[in-house]
Amino acid sequence: MSVPFAHITLAVDEGVATLTLNMPARLNALSESLQREVIQALDSVAQDTGVRALRLTGAGRAFCVGADLGGLGADDAGGRSRGQHTADAMLAVSNPLILALRALPVPVLVALNGAAAGAGAGLALAGDVLIAARSAYFYLPFIPKLGIVPDLGITWFLPRLVGRSRAMALSLLGDRLSAEQAAQWGLVWACVDDAALDTESMVLARRLAALPAHGVVEARAAYDHSERSNLAEQLHYEASRQRELLDRPTFSEGVQAFLHKREPQFSGR
Repeated sequence: MSVPFAHITLAVDEGVATLTLNMPARLNALSESLQREVIQALDSVAQDTGVRALRLTGAGRAFCVGADLGGLGADDAGGRSRGQHTADAMLAVSNPLILALRALPVPVLVALNGAAAGAGAGLALAGDVLIAARSAYFYLPFIPKLGIVPDLGITWFLPRLVGRSRAMALSLLGDRLSAEQAAQWGLVWACVDDAALDTESMVLARRLAALPAHGVVEARAAYDHSERSNLAEQLHYEASRQRELLDRPTFSEGVQAFLHKREPQFSGR
């Protein structure tokens, strides 16, 4: 199944939805119209109970280079300054996009086919699992080139993934972080040859699609809870979740599969 859009593509194959940013001539810059289409596509994925995983990637030589700087003019016709207009657009479109991606009831695999620059890095980091082509890289020009702060969640995601010191250095120095270095730092799951990205990312997406339907929601919630809990509180949280989850049919199927030495077969969402 495929859904027609102007700036992205969305196709579903055997439980895996592939959402491709499809403005290669503009390096998949985050125009407002593209972002609105992504939100619409995410809603479609959330509503389609046949989808078990989402693969997010870009067309052409970049994943996403962030904001469409050419579209950030001066004061608009309504008298809003460039800053006010941009902040309004972030609150109305960009921030809801990131939140929708994080709230998706299926695992999100990001296949970095090229540069994840500026706000494009925030879009990539919102995924659950990242795999990168060897030529891909992260680039944060916000402070050294533009005098603005990293956005689309970068200041939340990055220090949690690589630590504050590395996050600060990347933000202040503006050096490119190669896919290989990102893999060494644990920012991405794997770095593969460019020609292998499509195949390897689909293999991972199908593995994610085979998970228990509630798995990614529970995992996100558990790790989010740990960010604001001490050890005793987190141990209590884990016990409270196991109280409910062990009584579900999913656990029974997992136990039976283990005892009979077969792969578990989990039902859809």
